Amino acid sequence: MDYLLNIIILGGLYSILSVSLNIASGYAGILSLAHAAFYGIGAYTVALLTVKAGMPFWPALFLAGIFSSLCGCLIGIPTLRLKGDYLLIATLGFGEIFKNTIVNLDNITEGPRGITSIEPANILGFQLDTDLGFLGLLAVFFGLCVISSYLIKKSPFGQILYAISEDEDGVAALGRNPSVFKVLAIVVSTFWAGIAGGLYAVYTGYINPSLFSINESIMILSMVLFGGLRSIRGAAIGAFVLISLPELLRFVGFPEATAALFRQMLYGSLLIIIMYVRPQGLMGTVKLR
Repeated sequence: MDYLLNIIILGGLYSILSVSLNIASGYAGILSLAHAAFYGIGAYTVALLTVKAGMPFWPALFLAGIFSSLCGCLIGIPTLRLKGDYLLIATLGFGEIFKNTIVNLDNITEGPRGITSIEPANILGFQLDTDLGFLGLLAVFFGLCVISSYLIKKSPFGQILYAISEDEDGVAALGRNPSVFKVLAIVVSTFWAGIAGGLYAVYTGYINPSLFSINESIMILSMVLFGGLRSIRGAAIGAFVLISLPELLRFVGFPEATAALFRQMLYGSLLIIIMYVRPQGLMGTVKLR
């Protein structure tokens, strides 16, 4: 039962990440390989504020989302002049910069050793130190993330993002500044990534830089593409499928190193199949160009 709850919780955390990335990638057409970095910013913000500064969980979690979105804004403003592969490479560079910064700020972040003894989340003085209790908290934040994504999707703001992803020059010709809308999409997207990172930190009680590598960003983007761009349900389903399906390898009896290799092969194979059979993803409405 504990193992199943752990898989559901991880699926929920990655669902927040994939649904939030879908706001930038699906709605605005901004493919990013830096989402794990913003996830890590949120995790380290909560860890540092609660462990080293003694701040309570709730303000630390809120600040994690705010700080992550501020970093997204600061990175988005200069890089959104780039398009296509160049933008993807720029986000990849930011992810590596974040990881190396965390490793080298040893006196603050504990470097590659990571931060331990992160207290569980609490509500009104009651610690959510069980998987079932944390799952309830996670469900609330997942619901809020989905609601915000849905409201954006149905709003005029979301329609402009759609138009930007299809024809950015056309939107500019109509008097709208595409960069402003794209930065706002990144701000919302990275806010939820920061919240997910903060929740992950208090759930596991330990974080280190290797948890927020480029491989994590690739996996999160894969979840969005697998589920389908612009689909909220697809993003969530993609997260749960790519989190839970490789866990079946644990029951086959492979050594851990071999299982990890097969896990990556399985991710790649699933993406190749879905892109060939259904280029728009399981539930998406737009093909990846």
